[in-house]
Amino acid sequence: MHDATVGEGIRRKFSSLDPVMDERVRRQWAASEAMSLSWGGVSVVAKATGMSRTTIRVGLRELRAREKAAGAVPPRMGVRRPGGGGKPLTEVDPTIGQALEDLVAPETHGDPMSPLRWTLKSTSKLAAELTSRGHPVSARAVAALLKASDYSLQGNRKTCEGATHADRDAQFRHINARVTATQASGQPVISVDAKKKELVGDFKNGGKEWQPKGRPEEVRVYDFIDPDQGRVTPYGVYDVTANEGWVSVGTDHDTSRFAAQTVLKWWQEMGRARYRNATELLITADGGGSNSSRCRLWKIALQELADATGLTLHVSHFPPGTSKWNKIEHRLFCHVRQNWRGKPLVSHDLIVKLIGSTTTRAGLKVKAALDTGRYDSGIKVTDEELGAVRIKRDEFHGEWNYSISPKARIG
Repeated sequence: MHDATVGEGIRRKFSSLDPVMDERVRRQWAASEAMSLSWGGVSVVAKATGMSRTTIRVGLRELRAREKAAGAVPPRMGVRRPGGGGKPLTEVDPTIGQALEDLVAPETHGDPMSPLRWTLKSTSKLAAELTSRGHPVSARAVAALLKASDYSLQGNRKTCEGATHADRDAQFRHINARVTATQASGQPVISVDAKKKELVGDFKNGGKEWQPKGRPEEVRVYDFIDPDQGRVTPYGVYDVTANEGWVSVGTDHDTSRFAAQTVLKWWQEMGRARYRNATELLITADGGGSNSSRCRLWKIALQELADATGLTLHVSHFPPGTSKWNKIEHRLFCHVRQNWRGKPLVSHDLIVKLIGSTTTRAGLKVKAALDTGRYDSGIKVTDEELGAVRIKRDEFHGEWNYSISPKARIG
């Protein structure tokens, strides 16, 4: 019987060489080790490497065949002999590919009778369904079949915007022309919108932040609103020309008056000093929310803003379903989200500081302030009140493009 130290030596050599050996090299190396030992070498090598004795004996036959054919025929380089190994699954079951295609093809997504229509199409569930249909297969084999058919795991992609307005591109061109002309005349151009409401407290915030290993910041398990802190609505104003932003962090309702008040705060804190000779202000906004093109209160709030600033307000709304083209989305809010990723928004003060410290390599500057004002919701605007607004609608889509002039010039 061979000494245990021999087996241990073989085990160490096998562990170091195994990652770089294929089947053929592995069995012939094992056979060579067995031949170097006396009687019982096959058993010793099999025990040390975990390989079967049959595999090692195949390696012995290959080595002996190579010795006999030395100098006559170059050794065959194939890992297995011709015909060795199991047959491809598609040969054993020629119809399995089509059966799998029927289950996962996009055309079946809307079929209410599809057995997997309302379940997650994991490889294990696909394998179970195929097996029940008479195609016994493993989850690993299903994955291989899917890859062979050019399927891959993919997430959703946001591309569907709903119905597209016939004048969508024309409105884009109209907005671009107004912005260019306004900037050329030295008048301010701003983009406005509200960011989604945020819970205040030790709640989970999406994204990751560097922390000591194994010590993530602990937050609440459930996102139930904290009655003492509530939630906030950041409403932003982005100065397209100056690459500057103002964000009011509102603690009450997101209404048209809150939106207009935010624009007024931007004008008082940032805009007035930069545009000392301004007589007009161009506002670009999406078509929904507190600055909706169809909202009556928005027109009333704009009239109040025009009266407070003495500026003639020109407003252009983006067509329905195109709010992501509004400059504020990808020039301001995306950077705010990036700046506070992974940080629980535990207080109003922290939220204001995180927004105000947002910068970019392009030189973005942001100021922020907490707005604790009360803004009543559900206000009804009468026809008489709306009729008092000094609004002038453009010939091209007057519901999207209009101007509101102050009732009395200031200064």
